[in-house]
Amino acid sequence: MPGPAGGDFLEEEAGSTCLPTEQRWAQHEPFCPWLLGERCRRRVPGRGAVAGLAGGRPGQEGAAGEAMQEAITITEQPVSISVPVGYSFTLRCRAKGSTLLQYQWFCQHQSDCHQIPGATNPDLPIIAEQTQLYTCRVNDLYRNAVFSDWVKVEVHQCVARGLPPRLWRGEPVIILNPMEQRVEVGKPLQLQCAAMGVPAPCYQWYRNGNLLEQHKRKKLWITHAKVSDSGTYLCCASNSHGEHWTNAVDVHVGTCVSEKFFATGKIALLVGNNHYQHHPNLMAPVKDVFELSRLLEQLGFQVVSLLDLNKAEMATAVSQFLQLLEKGVYAIFYYAGHGYEHLGRNYMVPVDAPQPYSPENCISVQRILQKMQQQQTALNIILLDTCRKWYNPGRALSQVQPLEPWGNTVYGYATSEDAEAYELQDGEFSSGIFMKYLKKHILKEKKVTHMLEDVLEDIGRDPLVTGKQVMEIKHTLKEARSLTDPICPSGAGAERWGHSHEPLSRTLTFPCGARAELRFLRLFSNLMSVCAKLQAPPAHVTATRLLLCQPPEMEAVAMQRESRLDHVETLLASVYKREELDCVFQLCGLQKIQHPGQTSHPRITVCLLATSFLICSLGLHSSLCWLEGWEGRSTQATAGNAAASQCCSTEC
Repeated sequence: MPGPAGGDFLEEEAGSTCLPTEQRWAQHEPFCPWLLGERCRRRVPGRGAVAGLAGGRPGQEGAAGEAMQEAITITEQPVSISVPVGYSFTLRCRAKGSTLLQYQWFCQHQSDCHQIPGATNPDLPIIAEQTQLYTCRVNDLYRNAVFSDWVKVEVHQCVARGLPPRLWRGEPVIILNPMEQRVEVGKPLQLQCAAMGVPAPCYQWYRNGNLLEQHKRKKLWITHAKVSDSGTYLCCASNSHGEHWTNAVDVHVGTCVSEKFFATGKIALLVGNNHYQHHPNLMAPVKDVFELSRLLEQLGFQVVSLLDLNKAEMATAVSQFLQLLEKGVYAIFYYAGHGYEHLGRNYMVPVDAPQPYSPENCISVQRILQKMQQQQTALNIILLDTCRKWYNPGRALSQVQPLEPWGNTVYGYATSEDAEAYELQDGEFSSGIFMKYLKKHILKEKKVTHMLEDVLEDIGRDPLVTGKQVMEIKHTLKEARSLTDPICPSGAGAERWGHSHEPLSRTLTFPCGARAELRFLRLFSNLMSVCAKLQAPPAHVTATRLLLCQPPEMEAVAMQRESRLDHVETLLASVYKREELDCVFQLCGLQKIQHPGQTSHPRITVCLLATSFLICSLGLHSSLCWLEGWEGRSTQATAGNAAASQCCSTEC
């Protein structure tokens, strides 16, 4: 009875050589104790029939055996399978011969081979419990015997929930994907995958889309990696029912791998809701969002920071944020504003939410995180600077699927469950307690969870919130990834996110010879300040001042400096420390005037006044894009109408 190759039972040791079938047969002698006196000849290649002697000693050959060389032919071989524990199936063996045939099944686990009692039929029903090898012996009345191929029944003890699918027909199902690798030159490289299937799948590895002829096993093993082995790897598992591909993973082989972890990009979306229509206004989110955006930019993040969004605007911002996430990206979502939690689910309250609000009026944080995971990001961080109390127990929760156990998610809650988050008056500004300490630690080169633990400890020592607010951290982060990890770009998508120019300026010349400098200062992605400074006018132009006229389409959202001084104005003064400006106004809520496919742009009018008379005016067309940065272009308009031109020439 020919024995199986040792490597056929369990997955071969990394780097072992897979011998051709004929060599493996030749190297293995019978091993079942009760078959030591029986030597069955192996299948003769090309003939399909096997004969042998039963009951004799090795080397003995009876006349009946010699006369019946073609007595038994196996017409259906059993097949190897790969299934979850508890799976029921049947191994089949069929043969034909000139007399009545008898069947007997054998199995082997590790080195223990034994006859299966009562397994004397062509079909062998099995309930998968452990990985084993099986073969079937077929005898005729002339004492000829032949053994089927050895087959492996691979049993997977731990399979993700929902696998295999309910109506599974045996097509390959990937249960283990390869992992990204960074390897030094000369060191071993190993990638591994696994799939279920009936029959058991065959494997084929690819690098950069090219077939790797020598790599046809679950494990890809390269003893001494070379720089040329770098690339994107994936494996195809296939059987008679179809094929399925693993996730693609990047392998980096270099002379020195000093950085263990890296990001292919860093993208952040920050939302702060301050001014509510039906709820108390907040003060801290303005400064907190602003300061966090500046810190994340220092860490290499492409940041979009937004203030005062209604539900539709929040959904749009989140949608565009998710579209730009891709494999290997570090993604941060931060929210400051009203919110609540119930039964482990968190909701953000838009500025237009009614009183009382319900889940359908709010944005689910868990749904955002689910979609972040689907983009195969390397690190997902959710920072919620919001209360976690639930004030509306009569409302049903939204349906949210459980998160996948991918080990790359970090939750940072400003406060514990069923507690409130507090604001702190800090000089001219209000700041959240959470942000007060987060900004002290976020730039440190530490694992993200360790950095947040430092924040938690600082909050715990603050006497102002002792017994009122305690930060909470939840995570599944299995790798020591840090916000300071380097970036190795692999795509250009992130370049469109949060891309902003240096503060732009334009110098305008009026027909009368006066000149004015216009500056555009961006504090938030959907809020911009327009500032004007009159340069030294010609000697014949005296007692003049500038007036900025807002675009008509922004009348509902623009805030005149003369009528409203708030934290945004104070932030502007603290960040852009410039000489006194003649005129400033803010363009806020830019998301309300930016629509898909929009081709026209708001027009800002700059007027030069002498006392109460208009000397002349210039128009500036501006392209204001709230999510893709800001881009401006100026065109000199005619100096008002005919009357204005006359007035200008008269004054001049």
